[in-house]
Amino acid sequence: MSSPDLRTARTARTELRRRGQRGSHDRAVIDPILDEGLLCHVAWADDYGPAVIPTTYARLGGDLLMHGAVAARWLQPGLPLCVAVTLLDGLVLARSAMHHSANYRAVVLYGEGELIRDHAEKRRALEAIVEHIVPGRSAFTRGPSVEELAATSVLRVPIVEASAKVRTGGPVDDAEDLGLPWWAGVIPVGIGIGPVIAVCKGVAVPDHVGGWGRGARIG
Repeated sequence: MSSPDLRTARTARTELRRRGQRGSHDRAVIDPILDEGLLCHVAWADDYGPAVIPTTYARLGGDLLMHGAVAARWLQPGLPLCVAVTLLDGLVLARSAMHHSANYRAVVLYGEGELIRDHAEKRRALEAIVEHIVPGRSAFTRGPSVEELAATSVLRVPIVEASAKVRTGGPVDDAEDLGLPWWAGVIPVGIGIGPVIAVCKGVAVPDHVGGWGRGARIG
């Protein structure tokens, strides 16, 4: 949980210049978006040019944790990163094509990562990532071996320079378009959860798998 009065840094990179009323630097807004998301997108630039990849992550207190292979280009200490998490909540259909939009909650974070080198701390970080995706899962899995730990890098990025942006509500049509005979409104969007697919025989589906959910269900 975040302190309700905790805020991130307002910088030239995180200042919201367009529709700033939708933005926030409050950790009470930022952290729940990070906690509900499942994938983040990490962007960086190096000798090969700009790049972006999706990856799993976890928030642990005031840090964002991400992991990957030791040889990964972006898992380098001190490399400037931009991390984005977006939750799509609805498609906003207006009477005019120009006012079509989307309802969403998003966080953009800037920072330089620090590699976690202590094995015990690295284990805790990897467990946090597993627990972020499926709470309760760690108790039903084998933890990483020494060899697996050595082959894995875990990066910690402090949640210091970040902002959130949220859009809610219906379309914002021009006054002269309100009388047009076309439908306008919102198509709610959420995570669809289907039946689990087992690849093991004779093992009951545990509650943390069968009862998995994320955010508010649609319908």
